[in-house]
Amino acid sequence: MNIETYRGLCLSKSGVTEEFPFDADTLVFKVMGKIFSIAPLERIPSQVNLKCDPERAIELRETYDGIITPGYHMSKVHWNTLFLEQLPTKLISELVNHSYELVVSKLTKKQKSALEGMI
Repeated sequence: MNIETYRGLCLSKSGVTEEFPFDADTLVFKVMGKIFSIAPLERIPSQVNLKCDPERAIELRETYDGIITPGYHMSKVHWNTLFLEQLPTKLISELVNHSYELVVSKLTKKQKSALEGMI
């Protein structure tokens, strides 16, 4: 998957915005103001950081050794770095959904209600 396809996947989710809060080369995707994906555009090969359940993160790192690694510049417990071109599109989509849902599950009732209104 290339970065443009990845961007489209992230933006297809309800309530998602994209920003460059850190610098001009680091694209951040947020749901209701909370980060669920970071895409450093200058990195080659293309990489993204996604939030992940800690137990699943370990399993993914073992299964995809060197292709899914502990989150670069992130909490190594809750974030993974994925090398986009080396992973199946289906898995990337699943992990984007997982990251998005983890963040949505931690939103306040008011934020969840506002998100539901966007669907």
